[in-house]
Amino acid sequence: MVARCHEVTDVPLVLEEKKSIVAEVNAVAADAHSAVAAEYRGLSVQEMTDLRRSARDGGVYLRVVKNTLARRALQGTAFECMQEGLVGPLLLAFSKEEPGAAARVVSEFSKGHDKLVPRLIAVGGQLLPAAELQRLATLPTREQAISLLMAVMRAPLDKLARTLNEIPGKLVRTLAAVRDQKQAL
Repeated sequence: MVARCHEVTDVPLVLEEKKSIVAEVNAVAADAHSAVAAEYRGLSVQEMTDLRRSARDGGVYLRVVKNTLARRALQGTAFECMQEGLVGPLLLAFSKEEPGAAARVVSEFSKGHDKLVPRLIAVGGQLLPAAELQRLATLPTREQAISLLMAVMRAPLDKLARTLNEIPGKLVRTLAAVRDQKQAL
């Protein structure tokens, strides 16, 4: 009878754990910029550990979640469009800081590990085909985007400075040419 009583108390704990996982993934999904779902079948424990480490370093939330729990967690978020495609053993990667981070992590890791196969990609509430992973992965980081913007904003000023600097240079070259011409006479 003690065993039965113990079994009964385990059920609510499992249910509470499931609710906790759903709430955690839902909170991350609510604030994420993009998401990638990838099939991980065949990866070793060490490879999964390496993937988790690279995700953590890249500012990506990575979690293996049962599909039924993932469907519940994605309800009410911009990634609700992924629910239909959640089939098979999948891991979810959410970009917390910049849109291309999850795609970069999955793309880089899948280059060396062919058993990690991207299945679903979602950005801004739109489901993209898995072939779009590279395009999303090549989006510039925030710092790169700011750098590009600053270069574009600075270009007219650089051109103005070169133009203004060219006026005295042209005057000097003209005077030197006149001097050389007078000396030749």
